[in-house]
Amino acid sequence: MPQHNKAILEKANAAIKEGDYEGFLAYCTEDTEWVFVGDVTLQGKEAVRQWMATAYAEPPQFRVEQLIAEGDFVTALGTINLKDETGKTVRYTYCDVWRFRDGKMAGLKAFVIKA
Repeated sequence: MPQHNKAILEKANAAIKEGDYEGFLAYCTEDTEWVFVGDVTLQGKEAVRQWMATAYAEPPQFRVEQLIAEGDFVTALGTINLKDETGKTVRYTYCDVWRFRDGKMAGLKAFVIKA
């Protein structure tokens, strides 16, 4: 199961890189919960969709350095470049801990730090 979950996250990430946010959301449960530690919590797929519409106005550029799968969890370590409100590209380092349920991403706890 851990390797299956890892493969799901890799497919979902590929959709994000292509700007296919609905393709990404197909891998999430309806009640997915995303916690950006120290920032915001998103409840449900619709909240994630709305967040992506602004945060990912352009597809983000990111690099996954490590994926660690254990049980129902996959941890991704990497870097991501996002545009700020002025249009300037800002680089972040992240650690995402994904929780899976029934083959879909049911939760995210994200630690994101400006590099």
